[in-house]
Amino acid sequence: MRNLLLTICYDGANYHGWQIQQNAISVQQVFQQALQRIIGDSPDIKGCSRTDTAVHAREFCISFHTEHSIPCARLVGALNHFLPKDIAVLSCREVPEDFHARYSCLGKEYEYCIWNERVRNPFLIGRALHYWYPLDLDRLNRAASQLVGPHDFTSFCAVDARKRGNMTRTVTCAHWKREGGMVSFTVAADGFLYHMVRIMVGTMLRVAEGKLEPNDIEKILAACDRKAAGPTAPPQGLYLNRVFYK
Repeated sequence: MRNLLLTICYDGANYHGWQIQQNAISVQQVFQQALQRIIGDSPDIKGCSRTDTAVHAREFCISFHTEHSIPCARLVGALNHFLPKDIAVLSCREVPEDFHARYSCLGKEYEYCIWNERVRNPFLIGRALHYWYPLDLDRLNRAASQLVGPHDFTSFCAVDARKRGNMTRTVTCAHWKREGGMVSFTVAADGFLYHMVRIMVGTMLRVAEGKLEPNDIEKILAACDRKAAGPTAPPQGLYLNRVFYK
C-alpha cells in the first residue's frame, strides 16, 4: 500500500468548489473520474481544504492510499491527459503512511485579487474583483496588521449549519500590495474558517471607503459577532496560493 501526495492547480470558475456535491460538479468529482480511468479504482481522496464555488487554487494538495504500482511521474502525465484543461497536476510523490493532506497541514496562504481601475478588464472576468473606488494601501495595511496573531475570528466566519468548534486561528501574515492596476491581499494562517478571507476583504474595503477606520478591526474581532464585520467579498478574486507541510 502506497500513500501518494499530489499537488494540483485549477481554475474554479466552472466548479462548485473542491468537495463532491450531489447536484453540482466539483473539482474532486472530476479528479476522481480521471483517477479511476487510470488505476481502475476510486480511493478515498483527502483534500487539504474546502474551496467555495468559483474559488481558484494555484496550489491544492491531495493524498490517497493505493496498491497500484504506477510510478509517480507516469501518474502525473496520465492524469493531465484525462483531466479538463482547467485542472492540472503539478507533482506527485510518496509520503509516509500516516500522512493526511488535511490533518498534516500546518497552514495555508490565500491571495485575493482586485482590479482597481475605472474601466473593467475583460480578461480578468471571474479571476479578480473589479473595484473602481480608490484604495489607500497604507490605510488598508494598518487594518490588516490588526489581523495578525492568534484571535477568535468568529466575527469573520459565515453563519451556517456547521457545528461550531474552536474559532481561534493564528494569522502569520496579512498585507496588501499594488502592481499597476492590480491590488492584492495576501494572508497566511494555521487555518481558516468558512468565508474568513472573503469577510476580511469585504470588511477592509469598508475601511477603504471610509465607512470603518483601520482601528475598528480590533473592535470587530472583540465582538465575536458576524454582524460586526463587513460584507463577504465575491469568490472570483480568491486563490488558494500555498499549502504548508512539515
